[in-house]
Amino acid sequence: MLLFGNGGSAADAQHIAGELVGRFLFDRAPLRAQALNTDTSILTCVGNDYSFEQVFSRQVEANGRKGDVAIGLSTSGNSPNVVAALAAARKIGMKTIAFTGAGGGRCAELVDVLLDAPVASPTARVQECHVVTYHILCELVESAVCAHE
Repeated sequence: MLLFGNGGSAADAQHIAGELVGRFLFDRAPLRAQALNTDTSILTCVGNDYSFEQVFSRQVEANGRKGDVAIGLSTSGNSPNVVAALAAARKIGMKTIAFTGAGGGRCAELVDVLLDAPVASPTARVQECHVVTYHILCELVESAVCAHE
């Protein structure tokens, strides 16, 4: 699973990856999850040599494989680098999910699953909805994995 977002959504991407690699409710084997916003060398290299819009899509192209999952977080649904990464993930054949505000913005047309908060503003309310939703998602994933262990 590759996760990405900007600002507070970047922190949420890291939070989700931590819950899956570490543990959420159960002791279990770690799950493959990586937040793409954490490697400053890659972010600054790609941002400088290409553009900030490509900081996530280049990483998706490098590390994503058909059948993997890409999760983009964008409260507006229109963050250019999140949109570009979701488009790259679809091209590879990854499953795509977006956490957005109401309507989903440009992300909506690029995902298999849209998890749009029922509000578009303020940003804080969108992010608060996301926290509840991704904790539920982590619980469901962990329960499914633990059922097979």
